[in-house]
Amino acid sequence: MKALLLVDIQNGFCPGGNLAVENGDAVVPVANALIESGRYGLIIASQDWHPEGHGSFASRHEGKQPFDIGELAGKPQVMWPDHCVQGTVDAAFHPDLKIDSIHHIQRKGENPEIDSYSAFRDNDRSAVTGLDQLLKEKAVTELDIMGLATDFCVKFTALDAIEMLPDVTVRLIEDGCRGISEDSSREAIKDIKAAGVEITDSHAALES
Repeated sequence: MKALLLVDIQNGFCPGGNLAVENGDAVVPVANALIESGRYGLIIASQDWHPEGHGSFASRHEGKQPFDIGELAGKPQVMWPDHCVQGTVDAAFHPDLKIDSIHHIQRKGENPEIDSYSAFRDNDRSAVTGLDQLLKEKAVTELDIMGLATDFCVKFTALDAIEMLPDVTVRLIEDGCRGISEDSSREAIKDIKAAGVEITDSHAALES
């Protein structure tokens, strides 16, 4: 089975959101075209779903400003603006995303003491979300990944997919991604490719 994983296409990461990615909403038409193509037997959307006062929020750390580097769970941590708080408009999927066609929503980042960029597991690599098991149970053999943001949640999701699903062909839909920083996004693509993920685009995905 072929699956599509949409990473964090939420209001919080789109223009007007609390942690907006430049042109983040440009990925929505790409996602919708892939959703409507009928080429995917399983469509999954990950959703950042933080409790109030999450440990990754700069507001929880005295003297820290958004995008400062701090520490969380014994690891270096970017201090983020408060974003994607559970139940808020910021955490909702972009209103134009065709969510009615999504088969499974994978929430992440619910533990206030550890961040979770990847849709597969927390940043300490111990607690898993169960997404890998779902894909195995559904006998997924091909997984296409796209979304926000290239240099953080997309990157770690793709790297975990290639490691945790050794029998699955993993592809990154590059034109369906946008990043926080152009430089770090470029490096992220290099890291993803070096790990064995195929880099492709939506036009090729729609023709395959």
